[in-house]
Amino acid sequence: MSKKVLIVTGDAVEALEVYYPYYRCLEEGFDTVIASPTKKILHTVCHDFEPHSETYTEKPAYQLASHTAFADVNPADYDGLIIPGGRAPEYIRLHESLGAIVAHFFAENKPVASICHGSQVLTLVREYLQGREMTAYQACRPDVEACGALYQKETLHVDGNLVSAHAWPDLPGFMRAFISLLKQD
Repeated sequence: MSKKVLIVTGDAVEALEVYYPYYRCLEEGFDTVIASPTKKILHTVCHDFEPHSETYTEKPAYQLASHTAFADVNPADYDGLIIPGGRAPEYIRLHESLGAIVAHFFAENKPVASICHGSQVLTLVREYLQGREMTAYQACRPDVEACGALYQKETLHVDGNLVSAHAWPDLPGFMRAFISLLKQD
């Protein structure tokens, strides 16, 4: 039976961090579902690192349809979870259904992959991150540490069922690690 992967995101998701995992999972033959606060056309953004800027820059990118709303997700139907970054995590974590969805994957020890600002969503499940090791975009280090997790400086880190990475340049290793965990079951 094919694995089923849930990607949770919203408007202003970093385009590479949602498209790359989505198509990579489809390429593996996984049934892959994108969920957002409401079922809609999402507006992605492109974050880039440019010499003139001390932080990343943001530009409009592609549109992407979400398949379902958070309220309609039964996390028990899924084998793995991906949380892309961008600005989406800062507001999707406010949705009342998202905490229970994310908690399910940790409670059941299913693979969870968080990249870049995806760590902001993990603030909803602090009880599962106490003493765990993870990485994220360096600006998210305070969020990681506020969860009780130990921030790791390397750009890719795996701790049990949790795969974490800094940003889109880390996507190849990020997805290799996530897919490897998913195939172990």
